[in-house]
Amino acid sequence: MFTSIDVFLRYFEGVNRRAMRDVAALPPEADGWTPPAGEGENAWSINTLVGHMCGSRLYFASAYLGNGWISPPPPDIRSRDRWVPALQASFDQFRELLAGTPADYLERRVAMIDSDGALPGWRILLMMMEHDIHHRSQVDTYAGLNGWDVPQIYNRSAETIGSLQAEQRAKHNQPGEPNPL
Repeated sequence: MFTSIDVFLRYFEGVNRRAMRDVAALPPEADGWTPPAGEGENAWSINTLVGHMCGSRLYFASAYLGNGWISPPPPDIRSRDRWVPALQASFDQFRELLAGTPADYLERRVAMIDSDGALPGWRILLMMMEHDIHHRSQVDTYAGLNGWDVPQIYNRSAETIGSLQAEQRAKHNQPGEPNPL
């Protein structure tokens, strides 16, 4: 659980760094790439997805601050060289908007946009972060499908972790065969 907005912002800064890392790893061919099939959001280009990530952060910030579920215009993401700066700028604006908000905002109820329900502020922040990670994963999936490099989330592959399992079992006196991941 996040105990303050500053703790949340520090954590989300890491999520943003990973989004920027993954987007920066995309090759020039990713600029303008769209899925071969789909409609609406399912057919968005990578450019549009990056812009959507940026704008959605501020959409959730608006709700968290009690200013309604207001979507800002997306940033200029018409070319690949603008993607990483746009992600950083949206993070900076998000942090500026939320830094120093009272601790009770984390528990304050926020009315939903499409129902009579309300959620605590901390849940709105987690929804934003889950949304951001969802679209980063979507971009990474497109990269993998196209044979483009996909960075490891924590610079460790499943194969690397699998190769360390026998050592970990021995170190912690855990019987059994190592399971590859």
